[in-house]
This record gives sequence, structure tokens and C-alpha cells, in this order.
Amino acid sequence: MKYNFVSFLAMATAAGAFVAPSSNQFRSAPTSTNLKANIADTILDLIGNTPLVKLNKLNEGCVAEVVCKLESSNPANSVKDRIALSMISMAEERGDISPGKTTLVEPTSGNTGIGLSMVAASKGYKLILTMPESMSMERRVLLKAFGADVVLTPAAKGMGGAISKAEDVVSSLGDDGFLLQQFNNPDNPKIHRETTGPEIWRDTDGKVDILIGGVGTGGTLTGCGQYLKPLNPSLQIVAVEPEESAVLSGGKPGPHKIQGIGAGFIPGNADTSLIDEVIQVSSDNAMAMARSLATQEGIFCGISSGAAVTAAIEVAKRPENAGKRIVLIIPSFGERYLSTALFQNLWDEAAALKPE
Repeated sequence: MKYNFVSFLAMATAAGAFVAPSSNQFRSAPTSTNLKANIADTILDLIGNTPLVKLNKLNEGCVAEVVCKLESSNPANSVKDRIALSMISMAEERGDISPGKTTLVEPTSGNTGIGLSMVAASKGYKLILTMPESMSMERRVLLKAFGADVVLTPAAKGMGGAISKAEDVVSSLGDDGFLLQQFNNPDNPKIHRETTGPEIWRDTDGKVDILIGGVGTGGTLTGCGQYLKPLNPSLQIVAVEPEESAVLSGGKPGPHKIQGIGAGFIPGNADTSLIDEVIQVSSDNAMAMARSLATQEGIFCGISSGAAVTAAIEVAKRPENAGKRIVLIIPSFGERYLSTALFQNLWDEAAALKPE
């Protein structure tokens, strides 16, 4: 038997399951965003307030609780969205830049560039990014998808080569060029002092004993530490760096595969006085942990995230940390690492699949 809408409406009404709406219940669509509506005015309003999640399987043998802050939940999927917004917005407030006139320039290992590309697109800026050629193809495509111009530099020169090239580019632009300088710009740690640190304190209800994160520019740990340590003077801050380029530990810079950290120098934004310990993690161990995070915890993240979790688990197994809470930073989402050594085997397997 088939029912048309009229017969169905009659049955539902008779059963008391349906009340037809009156005409005055239909209202015209709002012409502007209501303050009570949960609608962002721009994509930039969605940066920050990222969630915390516990490790549940990879924490075997840990005596401390391990909690991940998923900065991969930002709109352009990395912690660098925060500093991108901060550096551009603060420069605007100072009158240093203006859309339609200024060309922004920045060296990047990828995530800062992606965040800057999103913010520049939203605000109407032209953006030129310099990046080591060793960074993933996904990063290049993402940057260009947002409308940025990409200039590659030799992999052997690392971030130093990208910085040098960016300085050349901005010099050629004269007064119309502006170098954001994420490694030394105080608006980098400022945004973490004003947002990331307070979010951690709020969402843990003030119960955070150890903070762990990789050091790229140093802004995240510096800004968070500046906010959190006065509130909890016993807070321990642990920096993570590549074993192959252990500059913070006093070693020499060297090539490694942990994209986004281990720039080969100590950045100006890295306040090392706030750091209580530095843990070195090899590229291979970082990648192995990142893969395990996806398959065992369902957390899809990048190589530096794997490094941070590796360090956190090491710290969480120490007897003296029993009952403590460790918060670590997951800087970025895993999808921008598909073509790298992190997932190359899966890429090859997927490419070899045949229809049945």
C-alpha cells in the first residue's frame, strides 16, 4: 500500500503524533548574525579553543595521565593558525601593513605558511612563502590552494636557507614588502600566552603538572610557560627536539625528518629559561609513534606530534610522576604528511590496489 503526504498527515494527526505548524511559525531568514547564534563571522573566528583528549591505549606502563591538546582541530589544521592570525592582526593594528597594498613574506617549513595563507586569503593580502624543498608535496599544494606564491630553497640549507631567501624577497619589494619573522616576532608567543596557555589551564581545571611540546619557533612553549608557570610554579616544561639535530641540547644541527621542529638554531622566541628538560627523539621513533597514534588511538597527526607523544610517554613512566597530569601539544593533522616517509608505505600500497 502506498501513502501520499495527505493520508500520512491525517493518520499522524489522528494519532496525536503530529501538529501542523501555523503560518506565523515560519520566519524570514536573519539578515545579520545574531549574538546568540553559534555562527562565526569569518573563518578566523574559529581559531583556538582546541580540545583535550586522553591517551587510552598507548599509555601502557605510564603512571602519569597523558593528555593531548589537538591543535590539529584549528581551521587550517595546525597550531600555527594562532600565530598566523596574531602576527598579521597585530601588524595591522600597528599600521605596519594593509590589505591590497602590502605583500607579506615569510619563510616556513609548512604549517605556519598554511596558517598564513588562510589568514591572508581571508583578509585580502598577497603572500609569498619560502620553504625548503624537502617539505611535503601536500604542503606545497595547500599553500597554492589558498592563493600563496611558493618559492622553494635547497633542502641542504634547511630553514636557514628559507630565511635568507625570504629576506632577499622582501628586500626586492621595497616598502610594499613585510617580513613577519615568526622566529623572532613577539606576537608569536603573545598569542599562546593569551589563548593556548589559558585554554590549557581552563580545560584542566588548573591541574597540569607537566607541559610537553616540540620546538619549532619556540613560541608555543614560551607563551604557554609565561602564562602557566606563574599559576603553577612547580610546572615542568619539557622541550622536544630531533635526535639528529639536537641544538637545544648543545649538539650540532643536522638533517632530520621531523618536519616543523628542529630548525637547526635556537629561535629568538624560544625562552630557554622556561624549559626544565629537553628530550631528543629520533625521526624513526617519531614516525613510528605517529602511525601508532592513528591506528591505536584514532588520532591522525604528523611526525612532530609523534615526537611529542614519544617524549610524553617516557616522562609518564617515571615513578616520580605517578598521579601527575601531562599535557602535550599535537601540532598538526596527518593528512599533510601522506606523501612523506611517514606514510610512504601506505601510499605505495594504496597505489597498488586493483579492482576486484
